[in-house]
Amino acid sequence: MILMGCNDNRISLNEFLRMQSEPKDDPCDVAVTTQSAPVDVDRYLTGYKVGPDDVLGVTLTRIDDMGLNPPIQVRVNHDGNIHMPLVGTVQVHDKSLEEVELAIHNAYVPDIYRDLSVHAEVLKAEPVNVMVVGAVLEPGLIPLRRTERNVLFAIVGAGGVSSMASGEITLRRIRSDEPEIKLNLMNPDDFKQALAMEPLENGDMLSVKAAVPNVIFVGGLVNAPQPEVFPPGVQMSVLQAIAGAGGLRTDLTPKEATLIRRMENGADVHVRLELDRITCGRDPNIALTAGDILWVPHTWETRVQEWINQHFFLRFGAAATVNYNVNGIEYLNRASQQNNSSNGGSLQDTYDPFGFLNRNAALQNLTGTGKSLRAR
Repeated sequence: MILMGCNDNRISLNEFLRMQSEPKDDPCDVAVTTQSAPVDVDRYLTGYKVGPDDVLGVTLTRIDDMGLNPPIQVRVNHDGNIHMPLVGTVQVHDKSLEEVELAIHNAYVPDIYRDLSVHAEVLKAEPVNVMVVGAVLEPGLIPLRRTERNVLFAIVGAGGVSSMASGEITLRRIRSDEPEIKLNLMNPDDFKQALAMEPLENGDMLSVKAAVPNVIFVGGLVNAPQPEVFPPGVQMSVLQAIAGAGGLRTDLTPKEATLIRRMENGADVHVRLELDRITCGRDPNIALTAGDILWVPHTWETRVQEWINQHFFLRFGAAATVNYNVNGIEYLNRASQQNNSSNGGSLQDTYDPFGFLNRNAALQNLTGTGKSLRAR
């Protein structure tokens, strides 16, 4: 099928699929292996660690106790110690609650009690408030406990990332002059670096960047030509994109489309898609990628159909009437001359070999009658 107004330099769908399956080896690429500094990930992802100004509730229960003992409230001082009855100072700095319970147990047993059950909980932790904005579910001012002052806990405190998140974050510290820090949490090295950063402070701002929406441009002989936007990670096929553009025009019968894709080397590839074969399952309904252009072009067949639709009208009833526009044949002749018709003749020779339209035009000029021929 011949396209209107240009040479057909498109490749077939099979050629395009072979091109996509070819290995992309670049001899100029040199593998560079970098070893990042080791990061104790467990240190930053384990449970809460007790620190200064925390208020703990400690319950001591002996085997011979008949009732429940009320919890003892103690505050961790700046040295990381708490003061317990009978035993005095107990070091709890940077310990988990399980380790705090063990330290208190060892302080009482066996010198004070033969056996003892200890339960500790954090009643109040001094929070740090950071601002989290961008592609998160609950942006706003997020309180973080002392050992949770990293970007991961801040994002979790904001409800987690949304479906539009790209994985890139930007940290701005308002209490220091250091430049903003940009990391991609999808990169393992950046993820470790985010955990190993200095703890967040009051007023720090964390921005989660949204991914650029996937956009496919659909145009040509469709009912609603427009850019189609869909979330990152969602794939759209050729037929889905056409359906999203309102489907093909019903006054014409376009049978092919052109896929224009920008390749990694910056060159555009034009692929001929036979819509009839894709619809019937003979050709694959390939997935489109962000930035693709899907164009349903005019061909000689659709141009002729469009001209007939514009200039000929058939009405049936007691009498059949054919209405036409004489100027339409001039339009086709001009189009034929501009595109250097190979048969050497005009389209008037093809569609009006007996000169019916020209003779009828002369009759109209003489009689002033309407542009219709009534057949009984």
